[in-house]
Amino acid sequence: MEKFIKAALCATVLATTVSPAMAEDFPFEDQIEGRQGFFQMVKFNMGVLGAMAKGKRDYDAELAQAIANNLKNAAAMDNALMWPKGSDMDAKGLSDVTKAKADIWAADSDIGEKHKNWVAATNIMAESAGQGLDALRDAIGPLGKSCKSCHDNYKAK
Repeated sequence: MEKFIKAALCATVLATTVSPAMAEDFPFEDQIEGRQGFFQMVKFNMGVLGAMAKGKRDYDAELAQAIANNLKNAAAMDNALMWPKGSDMDAKGLSDVTKAKADIWAADSDIGEKHKNWVAATNIMAESAGQGLDALRDAIGPLGKSCKSCHDNYKAK
């Protein structure tokens, strides 16, 4: 037991002395992980709706409505904290961590307008998804385009 306590103590001391140096090499770790998790959730939900629209999954009005509501709620989130200036792929040490381009934070960026378009598209999807497969199909195209427009300009391939 004494060896275990010594090992745990050594590990704790090592972790506290290494962590500040690691933090300098990987700034904005929490923010980047937060936004990547956010986009994974969006991707998952879009995948369910997309599969229904393409006939790869049976249309289920209740599920489609729940998923559309998830997307609407996600779009309404204030996630500005996950997007600090300098957390782009060109920042020191972040090229392997994020695909966000620095253009997001440029003075002439239209990221705000693109986000408004996404919010509007999620609202339309939330109004349509549970109203039948044709309504879902009509709404999925504009929703996908709103996502793509941001990725085309602000996400590296």
